[in-house]
Amino acid sequence: MASGLSVLNRLTDHPRIAALVLGLLSATGFQPLGLWPVALLATGLLLPILIQARTPLRAFGLAWLFGVAHFTLGNNWIADSFTHQSEMPAVLGWAAVPLLALYLAVYPALAALVARAVVKTGSVWAFALVFSGSWIVTEWMRGWVFSGYAWNPLGMVLLGPFDRPGLAALAPVMGTYALSGLAVLLGCAAVILLRERNWLTGAIVAVLLAAGMYWPVGEGREGSLQITIAKPDIPQDAISDPRFYEANFARLARLSPRLQDGDEPRLVLWPEAGMADYLREGYPQRYYDRTTALGDPAYARRRLGATAGANSVLLTGAVDLEIGADETGFVRALGARNAVTAISAEGEILGGYAKAHLVPYGEYLPMRELLEPLGLSRLVAGTIDFWPGPGPRTLDLGAYGRPGMQVCYEIAFPGEVVDPGNRPDFIFNPSSEAWFGSFAPPQFLAQARMRAIEEGLPVLRATNSGISAVIDARGVVRQYLGSEEPGRIDAVAPPPAQPTLFAQFGNILSLIWAVAMLLAGLVAMRQDRR
Repeated sequence: MASGLSVLNRLTDHPRIAALVLGLLSATGFQPLGLWPVALLATGLLLPILIQARTPLRAFGLAWLFGVAHFTLGNNWIADSFTHQSEMPAVLGWAAVPLLALYLAVYPALAALVARAVVKTGSVWAFALVFSGSWIVTEWMRGWVFSGYAWNPLGMVLLGPFDRPGLAALAPVMGTYALSGLAVLLGCAAVILLRERNWLTGAIVAVLLAAGMYWPVGEGREGSLQITIAKPDIPQDAISDPRFYEANFARLARLSPRLQDGDEPRLVLWPEAGMADYLREGYPQRYYDRTTALGDPAYARRRLGATAGANSVLLTGAVDLEIGADETGFVRALGARNAVTAISAEGEILGGYAKAHLVPYGEYLPMRELLEPLGLSRLVAGTIDFWPGPGPRTLDLGAYGRPGMQVCYEIAFPGEVVDPGNRPDFIFNPSSEAWFGSFAPPQFLAQARMRAIEEGLPVLRATNSGISAVIDARGVVRQYLGSEEPGRIDAVAPPPAQPTLFAQFGNILSLIWAVAMLLAGLVAMRQDRR
């Protein structure tokens, strides 16, 4: 213990190096590493460094260094996406990750600046509380400023293993952003107790924390809707190559065997980018000739319906086009939609959804007029940008359920995954993930589990080469297929829970917790002055 305290006391001797190292260690709490004790302790060890900072700006700079290292490791999978396109050099990916981290690090730095500016006394508990409350607010801001990048809130480290939610079980009454504040507070509390040599209290907190992370939750309730999730594991370079369109379709069809007459209704789920065919009418024929079976969208739909079979409805990822005249009067595709389309057994379109949260530089190129002449392009194949949809929608498919839709990256945004006026039975989260390496798929799954817990809704994931899964309303993974593991899941969709407190109030609930922590910090500061 003495050596541990010695290391703790020496952190302030080299604060910049310590901040960088602690930032790296804090990111090991995210999947696939899942070292949550290391992440909590590393975040808490930032506390003595920030308290010793002479000015709020100094605290800002140190927390910014922490954030640069934290986000560089946590987002390292972005570099892999550059190896699956030919428009830009792959090495640019290794520059993109730290460059993004330089921006994202501003948010924990702002939390540190506020805490150092507000808490001018030596009260460590006051600082910990104000820092935790400020972290909630700045992390919430990260989720919407400049269209938002909500990936890996710190609260994700409190998510338990597949068969139990861990401390994320508090998400229905806190929200993910408030869980992040709790994670900061727990880490700070551990460091404070260590410095004060309060071994008994520290041991009690450690035992309770471990119990909360691994406490079993038992069997969940069963639903009634039959589902089949197809996971084809198509290589990324074959997804957008016309030479492989029919082979890709055949692979998905083999994973979606037809039902026999008289079977119960079944929902068949295919991943994002699961269907190359254009399924809607009204496009110039040249678009159908390039991609669609027999150049006929009606035939393509009937083929899909026949593939799923009687008593089945298919939900598949697809691309819809926005057709119009350009500035020269030529009729062409002006934009595209990353869509989900529901197809009946008869080949009728029952409804659809267009992805709302698009990936900058992935699905569209910001400031295209400025950046395109410099040789920059988006990562997804194609020359036109994707356009955003209107936001969360619920499809009423009658006996086949009421799915809400969230495509790929959208599942990362707390409080933005469900139509509040039309609550679904479950969330369908199709994704591709063939171009994200080994770190991203476990993080995608973790985000989906957190949304299930927050909203009290099952999440059904259909991925191409990520982790396909059936997640119940408690965040428990009932069935799954791992990364690069082709196959199918035949299951029953778990039932929804009653709307949670978070489902009713959204991120306002997290901000209420932020205010509570900030007020508690002010009270602790006043008591310290006495």
